[in-house]
Amino acid sequence: MTRHHPNAVRRSAITAAVALTAVATGTLAAPGAGAATPAGTPKLALIAASPSVTVDRWDGEPGVYLDLGTYITVDGGPLELRVTRKSYNDPVVASQVIRSGGRTLTKTLPKGLVTDFAGLPGFLNVAISDASGAKVADTTQSFCPNNRAGRIRPDAAATSKYPDGCSDNPFTLGGVWGVDKGWAAATSQGFRGNNPIDLPAGVYTAKVSVAKKYRTLFGMADKTQTIKVTVREQTSGGGQGLTGLRRGQKNVSKSPKPAATRPAGRAAVPADAPKPDLRALPAYGIAITDGGGEGAAPGKDYLAFSATVWNGGPSPLVVDGFRKPGAEKMDAYQYFYDSKGKQIGYTPTGTMEWDPREGHQHWHFSDFASYRLLGADKKEIVRSGKEAFCLANTDAIDYTVKNANWHPYNTDLATACGEETAVSVREVLDVGNGDTYSQYRPGQSFDVTNLPNGTYYIQVIANPDNRLKEQSKTNNVTYRKVVLGGTPGARTVTVPKYGLIDAP
Repeated sequence: MTRHHPNAVRRSAITAAVALTAVATGTLAAPGAGAATPAGTPKLALIAASPSVTVDRWDGEPGVYLDLGTYITVDGGPLELRVTRKSYNDPVVASQVIRSGGRTLTKTLPKGLVTDFAGLPGFLNVAISDASGAKVADTTQSFCPNNRAGRIRPDAAATSKYPDGCSDNPFTLGGVWGVDKGWAAATSQGFRGNNPIDLPAGVYTAKVSVAKKYRTLFGMADKTQTIKVTVREQTSGGGQGLTGLRRGQKNVSKSPKPAATRPAGRAAVPADAPKPDLRALPAYGIAITDGGGEGAAPGKDYLAFSATVWNGGPSPLVVDGFRKPGAEKMDAYQYFYDSKGKQIGYTPTGTMEWDPREGHQHWHFSDFASYRLLGADKKEIVRSGKEAFCLANTDAIDYTVKNANWHPYNTDLATACGEETAVSVREVLDVGNGDTYSQYRPGQSFDVTNLPNGTYYIQVIANPDNRLKEQSKTNNVTYRKVVLGGTPGARTVTVPKYGLIDAP
């Protein structure tokens, strides 16, 4: 199993030359000459942490992933962007939020500037020259404002309120990007965010600047940072790939703690208690494989895919498992909380089981989701064998919903799912966050070797046995159309667009 980890005002300049004022609607508009820039407008600058950097080129890698140590600093007021789309049939809309004099002012960014939830595209221009002065690379890089580096002033807030990272899940619905006042954000996401550049070992000069459209948009000075870059060849111990990691995984050491003891007293689900709202997203990352790795099956064709179930809130999904002495399974309970976070109820909700297989080795909650391959008539043909999961916040799906948690703790398997010797474990799916599994192994993916060519649907079902209590069950099922072709042992798959989403 591979777990993946990790959202019509034409004139949008917020600059010193073209200032903006608030209008009665609370939006920002371009006034006449001489108008003042609203208080709280962020002041952005591009800086370089060091005049020189050393990057490694690992044996077998296609190039180097440039982290040149450049940052965007923010002062005056926080940089905050809200990125949303109404549905998968609507384009992404990005707006800047400025809080000024007790008012919240918004400005819609130019149409088409932001097209997904991975960051600001084409933000940086990077030109690289070799020792002779000849230009060997000229590229652009995107910028995720949530790549926080740290404070630039000792009096800045000790922690930033904004989320970590931007989402690359194609079915993200809403994102919040920001850099707090007095903080700086790294312009590079390292190997996660930008394509490698084919540079042999040697010494180079990089010139880094912010693209003109963004300098105009944010009122930034036209300043180029020059950095000496030394590329080293490395032949062992390297590799910067994401093999084995799941989408959005972060190296965090803090994990949700289960209740001190098994719940006692009469189980009750308060009728008025806020509950989670589990929602299934359409499958993506769809491909034909032979099972891959140790599970490879020459001559067999498997339809592999990734699937996400997320929590639209307004309350987190909290499930604790408790183990009786000598028992192989844990008894699972779902907990409920009031608007102030006080526990007000619980109910039994199935079991958790230990999965000892390589790549798993953690406690799985049973029947969180189900995956099925349906025929053109949407009748079941194949069911995935994977229906038990470790719950973890792998993807930020919509951080604009009520009570969204921008800083979830349990974002990787090691912190979220417990050890074999555990007597209890807590698994949480926070509001606004999704849990993504990639079904690439036999038993998880669908065996389509002998299926006839034609139209099929990948069905993703959240809470398939209705064991979990939630706000609504009307959004628990999605379908993604696929078209199988080819011949046994050499099957093909075509994946039509889902609304405006062109992500197989």
